[in-house]
Order: sequence, then C-alpha cells, then structure tokens
Amino acid sequence: MQNAALGVVPKAFGAAVGDAIVAPPADVDAIPELVADLPAPLVNGTALQAHLVHDGRGLDDLLRFNERARTSAEDDAAFCYDTSIALYLRFRARQAAAMQREALAVCQLFRMASGFGQQTGRALRLLAVMAPGDFMVNTPLDFITQHLNVRLDLMFVVPGQPLPAVIADHDAEFFAAGEADPAMWRRLEALYHSWPRPRLNRPGRIAQLSRDAVARGLADVPRICSPPVMRLTRAQALRHAAGAPGILDAGAPMIIRPLESHAGRDLARIDHPGDLARYLDGVGGDAFFVTRFVDYSGADGMFRKYRIAFIDGAPFLCHMAVSPHWMVHYLNAGMNEHASRRAEEAQAMASFDAGFALRHQVAFAALNDWMDLDYFQIDCAETEDGRLLVFEVDVAAIVHLMEAPELFAYKAPTMRRMFAAFDAMLRRRAAARPMRLVHGHAQ
Repeated sequence: MQNAALGVVPKAFGAAVGDAIVAPPADVDAIPELVADLPAPLVNGTALQAHLVHDGRGLDDLLRFNERARTSAEDDAAFCYDTSIALYLRFRARQAAAMQREALAVCQLFRMASGFGQQTGRALRLLAVMAPGDFMVNTPLDFITQHLNVRLDLMFVVPGQPLPAVIADHDAEFFAAGEADPAMWRRLEALYHSWPRPRLNRPGRIAQLSRDAVARGLADVPRICSPPVMRLTRAQALRHAAGAPGILDAGAPMIIRPLESHAGRDLARIDHPGDLARYLDGVGGDAFFVTRFVDYSGADGMFRKYRIAFIDGAPFLCHMAVSPHWMVHYLNAGMNEHASRRAEEAQAMASFDAGFALRHQVAFAALNDWMDLDYFQIDCAETEDGRLLVFEVDVAAIVHLMEAPELFAYKAPTMRRMFAAFDAMLRRRAAARPMRLVHGHAQ
C-alpha cells in the first residue's frame, strides 16, 4: 500500500446535532452476516502505543513497534491503521488522517491484538462500532479491554461506504463513536435499533454531548453547577473584543476554546476585552465555546479536578489531579514530582465511595437519569458551596493504568476494580438477550 495520500486534509468530524436525533436515513445499512470464528487483521491499537508515548518513546519507536509481516491487502490496511495512530499520537494529524483513510478504504474491521487469550476461560467477544477520526473521536475501549479477557473487534462506519458484508459474530456491541456529523448520527442510530446482538451506548444519547447541550441539560439539575455555554463565531468574538456589550459585562472572567478543542488545546481564561483580542490573534478557528469561569480552588489555593467513569450508573474515580493552576490536566499537574499530591489522590481513591460519591449522590443520580448511557465519563470538581462542578461529559475520555507502579502503587487496585466492573457490565448485557447462529446468520 503506497503512502501517496500523505498530507491530505481529513474530513472534519465533531458537529453536534443538539438534544434529539432526527429520523433515520432512508437508506439503512444492511446488517453484515455474522460468522462464528471469523478471523480479522490484528492491530496494536491506541492503548499499547499510548503506553509507549507515556514512557517517552518517539515516532520512530512507534513505527518500529508496528512493523509486522504483511502478506495481504488486509495486513497492509492493519499496518496503515496502526501507523495512523502513531502519527496522531505524535501530533501529525494530516498525515495520520490520510493513512487512516487509506486503511479504511481496504478494510473496515480490525481485531485488537491485546486482551483476549491472556486469561483462562472463554473471551467475551465485543464489537465496537467506530467513526473515522483521531483517538479522541471514539471511546478508547482498548485501554480497558487490554486488562480483560475480551476479544475486541473494531468496525468502522465510513461515510460513503457500506458496512462489511461479513464480520465475526460477537456477544455484545458497543457504539463507541463520540463525535460525528448529523448524517453519521442518523446512520449510527439506525444501526443501534436494527442490530441483532445486545447493544451498549445508544448513539442518539451520545449526540447530545456537545458542551453547550450538556450545559443546557444540566442547568437545573439539583446539586450540579453547570454554567451556560455560548457558541460564538469569530466575527462575534471580535466584536466583543472591540468593546461590544456581552460576555464580559458582568466583570467575571470567561473561559474560551475552539469548538473542536480537546485536552485543553487553545483553552484560555479571558479577564478583559484586551485578553480576548490577543487570544483571537493567536488562535485559529471560526467558532468558539465561551462560558463563565468558576473558581474551584480550595482553601489552600490548589485546584482539584476529578475524572469519574460511570458504569451501569455506578461511579468510579479514575484519577484526581492537584495543581496550583486552574487549567488542570493530569499530565501537567506535577503528580510525578509531588509526593504530597499523590498521597492526596491515594486518599481520595480510598475514601471515594464513602466520601466524594456519597456527598454527590443526588447529583450523580440526576446525571445518570439525564445521560441514560451504559458508560460515560465526567471531568468535574467541587465548588465552594459543595456543588458538583461539571466541566465536561464525554464517552471518549481515556481511563487507564499507565503511571509508574513504583510511584502510583495505590492506583492499580482502584483501576482494576473499575475494569472488573466494566467486564461485569459487558457480561450481564451479553447474557441478557442470548441469540444463536443458524447457518451463520443471527437469529
């Protein structure tokens, strides 16, 4: 497979459709034939390569890691898919998108090489329905399933292409797409309702998770602080920067980011119109999310941000970052360097069920009712008056066990408990609606 397509700009994903899914498309996908024990090309995927990046490996190391014997077009496609992940992880998005398109033009179904077969007993067979895009577009299931006896297959739904005619049979299906355009959401929603195996995470609910839709949905939820989020075009933002009345009238600081921003990229605090003008001069993009800044620092001046995963409604603390800066991300919070911060995280994990989760049980219950998803994550904090401050609700946040065990020994029991809960959810769902194959077809 040639690399002539390198450098092509990828098709954009990430537009939200609001609070409801419109009618399914007129042309509904034909469900693939489900065949027992059908092989699929093996890929390393995101989790294994992200572990290497976390350990300081560069792009050349990732490319060497992905080398394998290639004797068929499907092998080439698997290699291109893994290479695209390596390029995404090393911030070469245009090349990565081109490699991924090249892979998906040949093959839309891949099997994760890690996970299944590493434990005794029969592996649960999980099919993830994926959308094209970088590693922040889909639920990163392999960070979890690599610790479980789960065979994870990835089936990509590609615009303009039909589904594969034949795929391996599976025990359950997980709709993993977290970002899509309206046409893709309609297509995924139709697949969800027609699929013959037990399903998790309805796309129609995921489609409501844009930042402004989440803020509207949680605005009146008891014990939750979710400030309104506005969408501004660049022209509107420039008018505010020039002194037009609006977002800075109340004198409170604002937070701004481009619509497609993730992981704090181009996120900034705006205190004055001059700050906004300087921000727009240095950041691209035609549209932005703007919201009020809420000071969530503690009495000691430190900021604490929690990532919590919900599995069948039950909350699990995946990490807590402590930082002197309001823009907290686990990787920039100095958790490696400060033993006191790790000790605080260890205590937060040990006391989570009887502490944080108990304090916010009303907010968690309301959040689960509104979300109505099998699995999702929130990034959150606590306000001075004791409410749950929700920064983001997502299905594609990474939960992992990558930290050095000599520094973060306390994390392994907590995360393995979370992984076990995810495994139990999959097995409950798979057992709830048993189906059988007749002449290779689902019945």
